[in-house]
Amino acid sequence: MDIFEKLRDNWGPIGTPAKMLNSHHYFSFPMLEGELGPRMRFMGRDVLNWSLNNYLGLANHPEVRKVDAEAAARWGLAYPMGARMMSGNSVLHEQFEQELAQFVGKKDAFLLNYGYQGVMSVIESVCDHRDVIVYDAESHACLIDGIRLHKAKMGQYYKFNHNDMISLEKNLKRATKLANEKGGGVLVITEGVFGMSGKVGNLRAIAELKKQYNFRLLVDDAHGFGTMGATGAGVGEMLGVQADIDLYFSTFAKSMAAIGGFIASDDPDIIMYLKYNMRSQTYAKALPMPYVEGCRKRLEMIKSMPELRENLWKVVDAMQNGLRERGFNIGETESPVTPVFLHSEGGIPEVTRMVRDLRENMGVFCSIVVYPVVPKGQIMLRIIPTSAHSLDDVEYTLDAFTKLADKLKNRVYQVEGLEEVA
Repeated sequence: MDIFEKLRDNWGPIGTPAKMLNSHHYFSFPMLEGELGPRMRFMGRDVLNWSLNNYLGLANHPEVRKVDAEAAARWGLAYPMGARMMSGNSVLHEQFEQELAQFVGKKDAFLLNYGYQGVMSVIESVCDHRDVIVYDAESHACLIDGIRLHKAKMGQYYKFNHNDMISLEKNLKRATKLANEKGGGVLVITEGVFGMSGKVGNLRAIAELKKQYNFRLLVDDAHGFGTMGATGAGVGEMLGVQADIDLYFSTFAKSMAAIGGFIASDDPDIIMYLKYNMRSQTYAKALPMPYVEGCRKRLEMIKSMPELRENLWKVVDAMQNGLRERGFNIGETESPVTPVFLHSEGGIPEVTRMVRDLRENMGVFCSIVVYPVVPKGQIMLRIIPTSAHSLDDVEYTLDAFTKLADKLKNRVYQVEGLEEVA
């Protein structure tokens, strides 16, 4: 069989529905145009945008744009050339690492050129074939891919039910037994904030289990960094267990509105080990200097401008409280991530008409999630409030969602044709 022929008519579990619906550039790979922020354009229409992880509104902040532009003019996008180990290191890279470590309450950190590949590589380099991984069932794809690399080395792993400490302890017992037999250790992997549901990881309970079991804890806090905790240092800070997190990871793609990431630890020897053993960093170009300078500016603003986080939470509270008051199910979110769960009996055609109505007639753009990510008959609209949104934006969206829910209830979207839901 020709490999290409096998792929041509099968776009995979995510791509196949897009092909069936001919929805490329609409439901998948949409093109939002204009200045990054709450007001953008989609398919030639102005929309109120709730789909960007620009939590603190830094993507287009004038101070950030100024530093980004000046750094690009000063350094260009090439400097430094090469991987950090060979020729791509700099004083600013190492200075930024110390600033990141200090901010999240750790002794040392390693700057990563990409978050996704970076945390995959952390898992692969920390664990060998003798070690056993225990991970939360709703872990992000980057963590799952890191576990796949562990599997490729004949490493063992167990999955515990999402945020379920009884399930975690059961699997810790199995993992501890197996690790002892193989002469390895145990790594527990979870998240600070789960990006789809907005739930906070049960880090306090996991930290308590450290008193009974010998394991190390890796936390992906991509959505918690900059948004959670008294200073924005993340979920560990918020729950008072930052010291119990052995490996703290975050990307810059959320609150920082940039590219890159970092891994931090209280053990400088482990950070040094990672610097010499993470293949995604050893064999890839270092983070370009404009990103280093730009992200340092972003970190400085996170530390010195608490009003960014305060305004974010004003918008979050207004949105989430408003949704609850109007009878919407937003699950168990404790973070800015705001899922809105709706019931659909009409399948994909009904969902398609509903989203078109929301975007084209009501002018509200947000992400849409359907089966198999959520159960059949359920729709999840994912709202990401940011510091750049206003309370008027919230009120407008609440009204739009109320109209949408009424139409769903009255089965308006089961009638063929967008013109009939306008």
